[in-house]
Amino acid sequence: MKPLKFPHRSHGDRLPSSSFTPIYSNFLKDKSRFPFALFQRKLNKSRSPSTYSQKKQPFANAVMAVGPYLPPRFSVAPMMDCTDNHYRTLARLISKHAWLYTEMITAETIVHQKDNLDRFLAYSPEQHPIVLQIGGSNLESLAKATELANEYHYDEINFNCGCPSSKVAGHGCFGVRLMLDPMFVGEAMSVIAANTDVPVTVKCRIGVDDHDSYNELCDFIYKVSSLSPTRHFIIHSRKALLNGISPAENRSIPPLKYEYFYGLLRDFPDLRFTINGGITCIGEVNAAIRAGAHGVMVGRAAYNNPWQTLGHVDSTIYGKPSSSLTRRQILGKYQVYGDSVLGKYGQKPNVRDVVKPLLHLFYSEPGNGLWKRKADTAFRHCTTIKSFFEETLRAIPDSVLDSPVGETPVGRDELFADINSLLPPPYEVREQELLYA
Repeated sequence: MKPLKFPHRSHGDRLPSSSFTPIYSNFLKDKSRFPFALFQRKLNKSRSPSTYSQKKQPFANAVMAVGPYLPPRFSVAPMMDCTDNHYRTLARLISKHAWLYTEMITAETIVHQKDNLDRFLAYSPEQHPIVLQIGGSNLESLAKATELANEYHYDEINFNCGCPSSKVAGHGCFGVRLMLDPMFVGEAMSVIAANTDVPVTVKCRIGVDDHDSYNELCDFIYKVSSLSPTRHFIIHSRKALLNGISPAENRSIPPLKYEYFYGLLRDFPDLRFTINGGITCIGEVNAAIRAGAHGVMVGRAAYNNPWQTLGHVDSTIYGKPSSSLTRRQILGKYQVYGDSVLGKYGQKPNVRDVVKPLLHLFYSEPGNGLWKRKADTAFRHCTTIKSFFEETLRAIPDSVLDSPVGETPVGRDELFADINSLLPPPYEVREQELLYA
C-alpha cells in the first residue's frame, strides 16, 4: 500500500462529545493544525463584513467531476440496512442513470476488515455511478479507509455529517455531531481527498439542536469548503435533534426548511448543492430542480416504492430512454443475481436477505398484500430465489407483472413555488471567518 497522505498534522482520535469547544477556539489556540497556505492570504483591508460571494475561496477552481456518467441530478440516499448490494442491484435494473449510494460504512470497519473487504465494498460494475459513504472521526482511519477503498473504484466518496443515530452521533462523535466542529470536517475532507482521485462530498443537516440558525449553517459550509476541496454538499433540509428521539423521528419531527437550502444556492454560487428530505415522487424532484437545485436526493420513497420512483428517473429527469423492462423481466434478471450470491459468506446472505428489497416492488398494486403473506411463509423453507418466486409470484396478476411504468406522479407542485420570498437574509462572512479565507 502506498504511504498515506496527510495534508497537515493528524490528531488521532476525536474528543468525546462532552469536550467540543467553540467554533473558533481550536484554530486560535493551535494554528499549526491547518495548511500554511491558508494563512498566506491577507485579511481584507476593510473591517466591515464581507459577503461570501465577494470572496474567492482557496479551492475555487476545483470542479465536481462525474467521469463518463450523467451528473447527479437524481440520487438515492444512503440508508442503513436498506441501500445494500441487493437493493442497488434492483435499483440499477430499474434506472440506468440514478446515482446510487452505499450504506454508511465506518472507516474503522474498512480498516479492521481489510482482509475481508469484498463483503463490505464489492459491487457489480453495472452499479456505476455509485458513491461510497464513509463515517468516522479519526483522521488516520479515514485516510487508511480511503486508500483501501480506492481498489474498488467508486465514483465519489461522501463523508457522513448527517446521521442522527445515537449509535453514531453519541459514540465516537461522528455523524451529525460533526457539524459542531466544521474545522475538523474540513481537515477530514482534506485527508480523504489527499488519498483518492475521485471527488469528495459532504452530506449534512441544516443544523443540530439549538445550533440551527441559517448563519451557523453557512459558517459550516464556508469553513469546510475553504479548508478542503469539497465543492458539493448534500443538504438534508431538517435539523437533527440529539435529545433521544429516534432516527425515524428525526426524519419527521424537525420541520423542513427548504428556504435554508435555496439560501445556500444564492450565497455560495461557486458550490454545488443537492437537496434531500421530504421529497416523495418524481414530480416533486422536478419541482425542486426547476426552483434551482443542482440535484435531488430521495430516500424512503425510492426504497418503499422503487418502481414508481426509479422507473421515471431516466426519462423524466435525464431525458433518456427508460430501461423499458417490465417487473417480470426485472425479476428474471434479479433471480440470476440472487441465486448467484446466496450463501456467499457462510450462511449469509440468505433468501430473506436477498428478497428484502423486492417486498416493495408491488407497492399499492393488486395482489401486494397476498404476495407479502406468501413471502413470509416461503422464507421458512425456500432455499433458492427461483423456488421463492415459483411459490409467491402467483399472487401478482399478469397485468401487473407485464405492465410498463405508469404515468409520472405529479406530486406537490406548490412545494417550492414561493421559495424565493421565504429566503433568509444573505449570509455575511464575519470578521472571524476572514481568518480562514
